[in-house]
Amino acid sequence: MEKNNRDSDFLHIGNKLLGWYKNNARDLPFRKTKDPYKIWICEIVFQQTRINQGLNHYNNFIERFPDVSSLAEAQEDEVLLYWKGLGYYSRAINIHKAAQQIMTDFGGVFPSQYDEILELKGVGKYTAAAVSSICFGGRMPAVDGNFYRVLSRVFADDFDISGSRAFAYFSELAELVMPKNVGDFNQAMMDLGSEICKPKNPLCGECPLNEDCLAFSLDKVSDFPVKTKKVKTEDLHLNYYFVHYQGQFLIQQRKDDFIWKKLFEFPVVIPQELESFTKGVKTIRHKLTHKNLSIEIADVEITSEMVWLDFINKNGYIITDLHGSHEKSFPKPLESYIQNSLKD
Repeated sequence: MEKNNRDSDFLHIGNKLLGWYKNNARDLPFRKTKDPYKIWICEIVFQQTRINQGLNHYNNFIERFPDVSSLAEAQEDEVLLYWKGLGYYSRAINIHKAAQQIMTDFGGVFPSQYDEILELKGVGKYTAAAVSSICFGGRMPAVDGNFYRVLSRVFADDFDISGSRAFAYFSELAELVMPKNVGDFNQAMMDLGSEICKPKNPLCGECPLNEDCLAFSLDKVSDFPVKTKKVKTEDLHLNYYFVHYQGQFLIQQRKDDFIWKKLFEFPVVIPQELESFTKGVKTIRHKLTHKNLSIEIADVEITSEMVWLDFINKNGYIITDLHGSHEKSFPKPLESYIQNSLKD
């Protein structure tokens, strides 16, 4: 749709949304604070995780790392451990680096300006806008999938949300309806998109904006948002060796240049003389965003202490056991394999 300067005819939409939010806002712990550190952490946690799935993880993370300095001073492995179960571990690596960046570049004080927040490692335009508006009164719409969905339906706008200009386009569209209280407006859009204007089976009858929604009046809600670009899914095959001896097993830490950055894994190669200790091979299927994984894990049970020690000395693997593995962060399929292999 064609957008001119700010048009007061649309402001009632944003104000109506604020009225709904005042009475229907989700009761969440991070809604009770304006602490930019906590708002930042919650925004990162819930980027790829549903509220009901990630809330305990958020609470535990904040309890262990209550402020920027405690996070910055922590070891990376411990940060990854407290991120365990949330997936997308690069987020944890980035917030750890960003906390150190705040200590170094901003004197330990969380930056208040949108452009400064955007400089932090792993922070994009959405997160910077959310923190800026909620904590510091910044006037930036926190455009994400909820904004795309709600606004494209309200205006029956067929602008392709997969295009490179989508963020800028819908940011301008958001400004047409954006009231003075941008922080609450951004949170209201999050709640409306999550609870009412859902991707499938939206609750249009309960939506506070249904009288203003062109897609609803045209009975075309399911046509929006428009997304034509499809990301190709890649098939990926991984091989591991679960090398163990009397309840202990060997692990190594992944690098940070591929999937499962800095998480722990099993050895990926073994010398030919250990092949005779192989008991069997298990194949695990696992899905990541845009990747279908086929993981083959060979069970290698060493029965000779001499062979065990010789292999460790030559390769420098980390020795652990079931108890010790709880203190490490593994990719989900490998963690499940450990629990099933050693639970007896």
